[in-house]
Amino acid sequence: MGFISDSLNRIQPSATIAISTKAQVLQAEGKNVIGLAAGEPDFETPRNIKDAAINAINDGKTRYTAVDGIPELKKAICAKFKRDNDLDYKPSQISVGTGGKQVLFNALMATVNPGDEVIVPAPFWVSYPDIVMLAGGKPVIVQGDAAKGFKLQAADLEKAISPKTKWLILNSPSNPSGAAYSHSEMKALTDVLVKHPHVWILTDDMYEHLVYDDFKFVTPAQIEPTLYERTLTMNGVSKSYCMTGWRIGYAAGPEVLIKAMAKLQSQSTSNPSSIAQWASVEALNGPQDFIAAHNKIFKERRDLVVSMLNQTKGLSCATPEGAFYVYPSCAGTIGKTAPSGKVIASDEDFVSELLAAEGVAAVHGAAFGTSPYFRISYATATTTLEDACTRIQRFCGNLR
Repeated sequence: MGFISDSLNRIQPSATIAISTKAQVLQAEGKNVIGLAAGEPDFETPRNIKDAAINAINDGKTRYTAVDGIPELKKAICAKFKRDNDLDYKPSQISVGTGGKQVLFNALMATVNPGDEVIVPAPFWVSYPDIVMLAGGKPVIVQGDAAKGFKLQAADLEKAISPKTKWLILNSPSNPSGAAYSHSEMKALTDVLVKHPHVWILTDDMYEHLVYDDFKFVTPAQIEPTLYERTLTMNGVSKSYCMTGWRIGYAAGPEVLIKAMAKLQSQSTSNPSSIAQWASVEALNGPQDFIAAHNKIFKERRDLVVSMLNQTKGLSCATPEGAFYVYPSCAGTIGKTAPSGKVIASDEDFVSELLAAEGVAAVHGAAFGTSPYFRISYATATTTLEDACTRIQRFCGNLR
């Protein structure tokens, strides 16, 4: 009998973290590597948020807090949902965790029984299927059509729902594709969900504020009030507020679910960092104007990267509505030979040969459930992105 548990053997380590780590190791060895694998804004955490954390330390706010968040942060989250999404929640309906990943983990571990099905549209964020499998559930992967921006279609959702379906996980704007659902696209999905009262909705809105070209963000419970009682709306401060390392995610949903999640958290991590919680109060309640300033820069970077990749032999890249990723197809490179002499048979081969030949770290599409694609994060300096795209062009130009 193996020493490691069966449940742990069902899952893989996070591919995005693995590739970022590999890039860091190469950089530490002195290699000239550009890491475009991690989803992390290159902007500093705003000064007022840092100051709130420093003040919290100086004011002695350094002790254990309530397991799933301080009252002040829950109140700020309620205000955020009202302000941004026109959703009414009470503090008893709010859960705060150590990053969005823990919130998702808590929700699925607290609700999924062996054999339960969870619908996961692909391409998906790498952790969704693994958390479902760890909980004993079965991820039901629904492939998105590139021609439709990889967005889940109502007819495909309808087909995927079975009596065993417990959750639909919906991520908009999407990691990895950057695709985001418009009001009418979201309404088509909520119309299907209304007909299936046994299906709960877990919506990952982590990139809510990172949208471009006048796109208007919407979330399911806001579009269809009858889904309110079976929707967990997850968000966090990591991406919009440049607070990835602070590890604060949060969600709003029915009290029965929030209580179950708190019970699980009480036996795992207990409370998130008290300092990070006070910083998050300031993030949500304080000035929001820097988000638009950052988005202007992100949009310029997005347009640069899309343009340069579309001028690259063998690649094609759609223009995403949000987040800070592009998800280009590398179909035109499959079957060609890399400078090392290796034949590129998959998107995984493509990214590993790109890293070896040109020192550019990207994540293969298979990690997100859709091939042959790869993900690039453009949340890095514009000059660095230009350099990276030039290297990608050179690499693809050298394929034979």
